[in-house]
Amino acid sequence: MSTLPRPRSGPLTTGPARAPQRAMLRAVGLSEEDLGLPQVAVASSWNEVTPCNLHLNSLAVAAKEGVRQAGAVPLEFGTIAVSDGIAMGHEGMKASLVSREVIADSVELMVHAERFDALVAIAGCDKSLPGMLMACARLNVPAAFLYGGTILPGRALGRTLTIQDVFEAVGAQAAGEMSDADLLAIERAACPGAGSCAGMYTANTMAACAETLGMALPGSASPPAVTAERAALARATGEAAVAALAAGRRPRDILTRAAFLNAATVVMATAGSTNAVLHLLAIAAEAGVELTLDDFDAISRRTPHIASMRPAGRFVMSELDQVGGLPVVLRELLGAGLLDGDAMTVNGRTLAENVAGAPEPDGTVVRPASDPFGREGGLAVLRGSLAPNGAVVKVPGIETLRFEGTARVFDREEDCFAAITQGKVAAGDVLVIRYEGPKGGPGMREMLAVTAALKGSGISKDVVLVTDGRFSGATFGACIAHVAPEAFDGGPVALAADGDKILVDVPGRRLELLVDEAELERRRAGWKRPAPRYASGALAKYAALVTGADRGAVCQPHQL
Repeated sequence: MSTLPRPRSGPLTTGPARAPQRAMLRAVGLSEEDLGLPQVAVASSWNEVTPCNLHLNSLAVAAKEGVRQAGAVPLEFGTIAVSDGIAMGHEGMKASLVSREVIADSVELMVHAERFDALVAIAGCDKSLPGMLMACARLNVPAAFLYGGTILPGRALGRTLTIQDVFEAVGAQAAGEMSDADLLAIERAACPGAGSCAGMYTANTMAACAETLGMALPGSASPPAVTAERAALARATGEAAVAALAAGRRPRDILTRAAFLNAATVVMATAGSTNAVLHLLAIAAEAGVELTLDDFDAISRRTPHIASMRPAGRFVMSELDQVGGLPVVLRELLGAGLLDGDAMTVNGRTLAENVAGAPEPDGTVVRPASDPFGREGGLAVLRGSLAPNGAVVKVPGIETLRFEGTARVFDREEDCFAAITQGKVAAGDVLVIRYEGPKGGPGMREMLAVTAALKGSGISKDVVLVTDGRFSGATFGACIAHVAPEAFDGGPVALAADGDKILVDVPGRRLELLVDEAELERRRAGWKRPAPRYASGALAKYAALVTGADRGAVCQPHQL
């Protein structure tokens, strides 16, 4: 008889009244002995839709082996995962952020209904990582998280490539700066196999967050998807979930405020995706931890940018792995007094204990904190008359940190994209894309197609882009996202008009609509909220429940 606890599955499989449940479990292959063991869910977002998730079924097999070796019974199920790369630039992208909530909800419902004692959560793409971590925090059953791993970079035309290069090549081809043949060569080479987008884009940023938070095993964020190390990490993650069950160690014991501040610090030190702000706010909300935009900005001001990761730097995740992986960054930040090393992790050791043997910075991919790429972190939070509740911008790559320009206002992404690709955008423009927020979109579309087209057109250094929607982790340059309140809620961005002057002051953390208050009041009196773009289905339900970007765009039920 197992000595491991069975707090949830025990009552499900014990006694004459539970004969029907045992009969069902026997039908899926459980033996007499299995019925006396803890049951561990192995949840993955495997599918054939995107390379990020293509291999997760094999990792689930390895994770189940680990659960078995640790003395418990694994039972596998799957959930959805949207491919942002395929959904980008059209109406389908509105489903992407919504899928984060569906992933969290579906895992919650399965674990709740089937009375699993513990959980192994496996994810590979942008929304499945935070969705799984949100489920772990919400359920608060012993759990361990596993990332599927990064894709390797491609190579063509004498340079290494990621999906970012393909989007930028589209803009270059449209501007006449690239031939059709070169665009095709980049398209064919950029994604050589399984794994998530190669730079410090959203998936790799959230993998770094998961490891820093302590929900993933040390060293698990950076190894590529195609390496044998991934299978070993999967087995170890299965074992870790059972060990957490034995020790009574739950996600909310790990997901403390100190852990979230640590994760935000790593995002700043690596110039990670702006989406990490949105996702960490959402995970913290599920864990019942206070976390605000002001926390991110305070951390950015004191955290040096020490890792040269694309798109803000030169290297991809597999190259960080070659110099020691995320533990190199963590150890350096700990040594500089920028992390709380006492934060507990899923393996029962502290963050400091986990990274004690990590290598020193190599000086090229990762620099010492005393000699960083930048004295402040990679993201900044702006506020002002255009964004009273805040907006987020990635700082590295911005040529002019203070910019005053003329508004060009678009009520949807497609219209802005058309203006860029048709050569109708000029230096000095501030492109405002509104009604793309959590409610107004709905779904807060990422706009990599727009930002990449802007860069590919050659004028990105002289133009600023502002939106209440989101940007991809691969976005680079003066692109300000998550403007709150959003236009659909009547935020000031809804009142902006062509020809208005807009001020962006990154050092001063300001985003100002330079229109006098009397004129804004006149416009406000004439503003009407547009009709919802979806009247039924998942997008309509999401729009009815979602909060603002400044709160993580989480769904909260109305009070009954």
